Amino acid sequence: MLRIHVSGVDLSRVRMATRPDAMWETILSFHRLRDRRGSTVFGKWRAESRARLNGEARLLATVVPPRGYFPDFLTPSQEGAEPFGLDAGMEALRDTAADRIREETGLLAQQAPRMRRASSGAPSGAALLEALAEGRTEPLGRLITTLRDYHRAAVEPYWPHIRACVEADRAVRGRALLDGGADELLAGLPSMIRWRAPVLEADYPVDRELRLDGRGLLLQPSFFCRGTPVVYRDPGLPPVLVYPVTHPGAPVFAEPGPWLGRLVGHTRSTVLRSIGQGCTTSELARRTGVSLASASQHACVLRQAGLVRTLRHGSSVLHTLTPLGAALLRGGAPLPVS
Repeated sequence: MLRIHVSGVDLSRVRMATRPDAMWETILSFHRLRDRRGSTVFGKWRAESRARLNGEARLLATVVPPRGYFPDFLTPSQEGAEPFGLDAGMEALRDTAADRIREETGLLAQQAPRMRRASSGAPSGAALLEALAEGRTEPLGRLITTLRDYHRAAVEPYWPHIRACVEADRAVRGRALLDGGADELLAGLPSMIRWRAPVLEADYPVDRELRLDGRGLLLQPSFFCRGTPVVYRDPGLPPVLVYPVTHPGAPVFAEPGPWLGRLVGHTRSTVLRSIGQGCTTSELARRTGVSLASASQHACVLRQAGLVRTLRHGSSVLHTLTPLGAALLRGGAPLPVS
């Protein structure tokens, strides 16, 4: 059980991340790569990513074991709500103090017996951990290069999908914040997280107590987080709660299919523009001047075409644009990958 103690000051400083964090998604995706569960959501992604990898998994398994602790320095912290892009995250990783690397790799080495049983690359892995603990620059550079190569193979090709899911979750949480403040925001987080003021409880593999002490809390939705949220082991780092977004039942990386052929007509174009930064079905009906049933049908077709994402918000649903939908409205100009 994870218990996060939230004071009144902390509650006023709860904030939502503005987008997915490239470093968290990279590390957590490596967990999903070795996890056989969630084949409906991640099965296609696993098969495609494994085909593109070229030995990166052996080295990464050294610092990211299948279970248990992985070093906090692999997912650099930040004070604000603007998550790291890949380049900024790698630079922050490169700037990690040597004594911190030594301490955190020492904690990781305590899991070495389990890691040797789980990884065929244990001998070279043990050497890498020892070299990192000694503060040498070459092994850190090698790790950064490997992480970058892994990200290009397993995360970057899917970034528009990842970003769409995170932004849809953010839209739902933002609506809760506007409707009922931070209390409703925390109460509406995924079911493995429970707000029992003044404590935010969550399912967790070990017992942890985290006191925010007036620092507030950054909520970071994650595409590749699964089952339980994640926090830093070091309580002195800026508090962040990484939690899983809600995935639909269908494969998330499926191609749009023939539904794009149905996106012809003035009304549906108006519906797509009206969704904008997010709206419920009732709001969509009012904005477009159509019936509730018609608005729901149009949103369904847009969703099946990959242009809209829909998440439940209380008793209603909230529609948001995917990167593809936003690009279509801009005449095909793509969203930046960041």
